[in-house]
Amino acid sequence: MTASLSGLVADICTLVECESPSDDLAAVARSAEVVAEVGTERLGAAPERIVLEGRTHLRWRLGDAPSRVLLLGHHDTVWPLGSLAARPCAVDDGVLRGPGCFDMKAGLAMAFHAAARLSGVTILVTGDEELGSPSSRGLIEEEAGLASAALVLEASADGGALKTERKGVSLYDVAVSGRAAHAGLEPERGVNATLELAHQVVAVAGLGDPSGGTTVTPTAARSGTTTNTVPASASFAVDVRVRTRAEQLRVDRAMRGLRPVLPGARLRVSGGPNRPPLEAAASAELFARARAVAVRLGLPAPAAAAVGGASDGNFTAGVGTPTLDGLGAVGGGAHADHEHVLVAELPGRTALLRALVEELLTQPVAGPTNLMASPGAARP
Repeated sequence: MTASLSGLVADICTLVECESPSDDLAAVARSAEVVAEVGTERLGAAPERIVLEGRTHLRWRLGDAPSRVLLLGHHDTVWPLGSLAARPCAVDDGVLRGPGCFDMKAGLAMAFHAAARLSGVTILVTGDEELGSPSSRGLIEEEAGLASAALVLEASADGGALKTERKGVSLYDVAVSGRAAHAGLEPERGVNATLELAHQVVAVAGLGDPSGGTTVTPTAARSGTTTNTVPASASFAVDVRVRTRAEQLRVDRAMRGLRPVLPGARLRVSGGPNRPPLEAAASAELFARARAVAVRLGLPAPAAAAVGGASDGNFTAGVGTPTLDGLGAVGGGAHADHEHVLVAELPGRTALLRALVEELLTQPVAGPTNLMASPGAARP
């Protein structure tokens, strides 16, 4: 390995070796300190530590120029404490392994190496993305509103493809109220919440549109108290994934329009859109530029991928900032035992990121991609 690649790999392992499960505030705080140390060494500047709801986020504003490019990532992972003992960070035959290496500590190290000595760049590293960014969403949207482009260092799609579309996510809970009665003596006096739940589950599942990529999935369900009682209450959760904002709004209206089928039953629908979709229009210009930059550097032009999973790039696109995702490591196995990074891809990928940022600093993209939303606007 060259000295620069060795340094990049060492930084990745340093980050991986500080475990940071999202639900452990102390672990996330420890990880933030390690991320701050690595970033400070590479960037020559210390970050601002932002603690929101007990979670530690880091922000670097580089140079004296106004911020034009936002580099976005997270340092929390899905791996519980102790995972490192069974999956130590190591490089074997050109493959780096370790919990959180692909999703997405390699991307953080790449950002630090790519942004060194640049001015006009903000790097934001959050600590709760794997939970849905409950504390950092406002911070992300605020920073995106100040930038002309957001580049997300989440790992690549298969084969190194950039993520030009991400589905939006909506989450709901449907609560059913019925009336209890003895199931053997007088079941006719009850209102069966389980039966009403069954009607509603079928209705909700029918809101999906496979041809348009919309999935509406009833998930966890709860009902009843004892085997000989007509259940008085029940509930189920719903996971919605959509490609467009219009579909997200259509499903939301339909969910809120649900009505009970059984006489005497009542419904309460809570929840709603959690992340807006990252639509292709938000990535189109940045993707074209990334491909052109890759060719100029003598690298293979990356392909585009539309994925179902969400990221903080959904938020940056949602406020109208042109956004390109999946600029991080090439590898695979996010959230799985075979999580890994291909070491040979790191230099080219980091060079692509650096060159793309440099171009965006001198030639910003035209403007917002979504005028429906703006920083500080009411969230869906």
